[in-house]
Amino acid sequence: MNFDSLHPLLEKALALRLVQSNASNPALHGTSHEEALRLFNGFYEGYPDLVLDIYAGTLVIHDYSETPSSAFIQSVSDYIRNAMPWLHTGILKTRNGPTQKEKRGTLLFGSTLDSKVNEYGIRYAIDLTMNRDSSFYLDTKNLRKWLTENMRGKSVLNTFAYTGSLGVAAFAGGAANVIQTDLSRQFLNLAKDSFALNGYPIQKQNFIAQDFFPAIARFKAGKQTFDCVIIDPPFFSSTSHGKVDLLHESERLINKVRPLINDGGVLITINNAVFLSGEDYMTTLRSLCKDGYLSIRELIPVPEDFIGLNRVGKPITDPAPFNHSTKIAILDVKRK
Repeated sequence: MNFDSLHPLLEKALALRLVQSNASNPALHGTSHEEALRLFNGFYEGYPDLVLDIYAGTLVIHDYSETPSSAFIQSVSDYIRNAMPWLHTGILKTRNGPTQKEKRGTLLFGSTLDSKVNEYGIRYAIDLTMNRDSSFYLDTKNLRKWLTENMRGKSVLNTFAYTGSLGVAAFAGGAANVIQTDLSRQFLNLAKDSFALNGYPIQKQNFIAQDFFPAIARFKAGKQTFDCVIIDPPFFSSTSHGKVDLLHESERLINKVRPLINDGGVLITINNAVFLSGEDYMTTLRSLCKDGYLSIRELIPVPEDFIGLNRVGKPITDPAPFNHSTKIAILDVKRK
């Protein structure tokens, strides 16, 4: 790891983001610094061992190197702090660290991690060291905006909700009811915190800590349907109730939730399998649409700054017609 080779890449990345930063992405300007953004995506911007994120006033350094170097990380931290002196805290997440604490985040400077961010006027609770990631996915920013613009008066089921940001966005957009399901109660508690931050009512029955498969079976048994179902599974997981495999079996999961969607409703499906090409995923979606009861309305792009504004690297597989391996599609639903 060599900071001299990284330095010009960081300089370029920061300069481009400062130019891009505007009213829709004001994180690098102004005085409030409440937003979140990806500052440097090394996978695309020339240094795959490093990713830098900002959550309000907290810098999050993701170290993906095989042999982490504290001196290198210190140089990165010093450089960013000099460029952005308003940052008050920094943490390091070491992907190949020997302990869970190192993987989830250790303090580099400062003392108080930010516990919330603001995106398009909506507040989201975060816990930056709760997991390997930072509890709030930056790649689905445009989908959250879509939900705030399209869910007024709708009933929404958010499956694999994690910390519930998509459900929060739907409710902020005027959804009549939002039910969020996830296996982890800890994650859903953060979703409740986001509701509280915005002054939204918390109805405990709408936060269901249960495995996806029995939760879906429960809705079917109760003949409960929704205007919108969001399915955003992890890349791979396996429980006693079933298996999730986005590389090989995304069609099966989509078919599980189809009966829960009202006529004229929408299905939002997200597939983040990096080894699944965009065209292969589109083949799956087109196959699902052959019976005429599903149709692809639109594809939601990942924010350009999240991918990288000075792209010198290439993705593992071609995501086209999507712009990133996080493949987001909106499908219209018809029922017999």
